[in-house]
Amino acid sequence: MAAENFPLYPCIRANVKFWEDVYSRYSTRQGILHDTDDLSRVYAVIDLVDWEAPDSAKTNSGRIQAAKSRINAILANLGSGTPPRTVEERRIAGLFPKQRHTTYHEAGENIRLQIGQSDRFKEGLIRSGRYLQQFRQIFEAQGLPAELVFLPHVESSYNPKAYSKVGAAGLWQFTRTTGKDFMTINQLVDERYDPYLATQAAAQLLKENYAQLQTWPLALTAYNYGRAGMVRAVREEGSYEGIFKSYNQGYFKFASRNFYSEFLAAMRVAKRLGGNPALPFERPEATDIFRLKEDVPIGRLLATFHISPENFARFNPALMQPVLNGEKAVPKGYLVRLPATKQGKQRRVP
Repeated sequence: MAAENFPLYPCIRANVKFWEDVYSRYSTRQGILHDTDDLSRVYAVIDLVDWEAPDSAKTNSGRIQAAKSRINAILANLGSGTPPRTVEERRIAGLFPKQRHTTYHEAGENIRLQIGQSDRFKEGLIRSGRYLQQFRQIFEAQGLPAELVFLPHVESSYNPKAYSKVGAAGLWQFTRTTGKDFMTINQLVDERYDPYLATQAAAQLLKENYAQLQTWPLALTAYNYGRAGMVRAVREEGSYEGIFKSYNQGYFKFASRNFYSEFLAAMRVAKRLGGNPALPFERPEATDIFRLKEDVPIGRLLATFHISPENFARFNPALMQPVLNGEKAVPKGYLVRLPATKQGKQRRVP
C-alpha cells in the first residue's frame, strides 16, 4: 500500500538516495558538496568541527570555502580541456560522462552545501517513540495513510519546540498564516507547539491537499510549496514527474523540488532504523485532558492538581508566557493536559 500511495519515480531515485545518505550516513560534523540539480554528483564530503565549539562557524566556513575553491579549480581545468591527473580529478570527471566542456563551467556555478543529519535524525527517531502510536491513530481516523507520521522527521527532526528563521513553529512547522486556518494562535495560546493538536491540524491540511491534487507526491509537495502553487504547477506540467523535471516558477526551487524525495528517504531510514531494539525510544505518557468552561488562573490549576509549574508547562506547551507567568488566565475553551491519575478519576476544576 505504501508503494502505491508514495511511489518512487525513476526521476527521483538519485535524490532519494542522496537524502537517505544525509539522514543515515553523514552527521552534522560533515558537509556534502554536491550539484544543486543532479544530486548524484557529490563532489566532496568535508569534515567539520563541532558547531557548538568556539569559533566553529569561522573554522567550518574556511574549510567549506577551501573545498569549494578546489572543486571549482578542477571543474575549470576540465572545462578548458586539461585531462584529469589526480584521483580526485578523475573521480569528478567521471561524474560527467560524455559531457561538453561547457558543462563543467556551468557546474562550477551550481555547487551546493548540505550538512549531514544522521545524528539529528537518530535523536528525532528516539523522540518519535513518544508520539507515533497516537499520531498513527489521528491519521487513520481521517482515512489517511499512517506513513504520514514520518513527515516530521523532514520538518523538525521530531522536535516540538522547533522554530525556523521564517517563523514556522512546532513539530509540523506551521507558519502563523497557515496555522490559523486550523489552530488557535494568539498571544495566550499557540497550538503549533502542542504535538497532538498540531498533528490533527496537519492531518486536516494534508487531507485537503490530497482531495484537490489527488496524489500523495503532489499533496506532500503542496505541504511545502502551498496548494495553490501546486495547482498551477499541475496545470502547466500535468504530473508530479513533469513538475519535478521541468517546473521552475515562483518559489518552486530546491526545497520544494526535493520535499517529496526527502519524505521518501526519511520514511525509508526511519523504518530501517526503527526496528533496532537497542535505540532508547521515548515512551508515551498517559495523560488526562479536559476543556476549560471558563478562564482559570494558572495558580488555581497548579494548586488543585498538585502539579509544579514546570510540569504543567511541559504538558501544555501551547500556553504562552503571559499565561505561564500568571499575568493572564488560562483561557476558556483551552484543552488542559495533565499526567493521568492512577485511579483514572475524572479531572474537575473547582
